[in-house]
Amino acid sequence: MSNQTYTVIFYIFAAITVFSAAFVVFTRNVIYSAFSLLFTFFGVAALYVFLSADFIAVTQVVVYVGGILVLLLFGVMFTNSIMQVKLKSEVLHIVPGTLLLIGMIGAFLFSFYTSHGWKSSETVLQGSIVERIGFETMSHYVLPFEMASILLLAALIGAAFLARFDKPANQE
Repeated sequence: MSNQTYTVIFYIFAAITVFSAAFVVFTRNVIYSAFSLLFTFFGVAALYVFLSADFIAVTQVVVYVGGILVLLLFGVMFTNSIMQVKLKSEVLHIVPGTLLLIGMIGAFLFSFYTSHGWKSSETVLQGSIVERIGFETMSHYVLPFEMASILLLAALIGAAFLARFDKPANQE
C-alpha cells in the first residue's frame, strides 16, 4: 500500500476517535456515552497500531475495552435496573471545557514549536519488546508496579464500600 493510503486510513481512525470522544463528552445519556467510549478506545488502539506500538494496542483493547468498559457498562445497566434511576446528566460545562481545550491546544503547539525534534535513544533493544517490557517491569520498576496494584485494590475496596446497600446512615 502507498503512503497516501496509509494517510487516508490514519485520518479515518483519527476522525472516528475524535468524534466518538466528543460524543462521550457532549451526550447526556450515560449508556450512549459508554458505548461511544468503546469506539474511542478502539480508535486509540488503531492509532497505536499506526505508531508500530502493537503491544500497547493489544493492551489497550484487552484492558480498556475488555475490562474497564465492560465493567462500566454492566455497572450502569445494573444500577439503572435496580435503582430505577434516570441516567441523564443535568449539567453541561461548555465554557470551562472550551477554555481548557484552548489552553491544552496552546500548550501542545508551544511544546511542538519549541522542541527540537525527537531524540532517539542510543541503546539498541535485544529480543522482543514484550520481553523487554516484562524484564523492566519486574526488575527496575517493581516498586511502582506494586504501588499501582495496591492503589487499584484500595479503589476497588472503596467502590465496594460506597456501593453497598446496608450503609450505616440508612439503618436509622
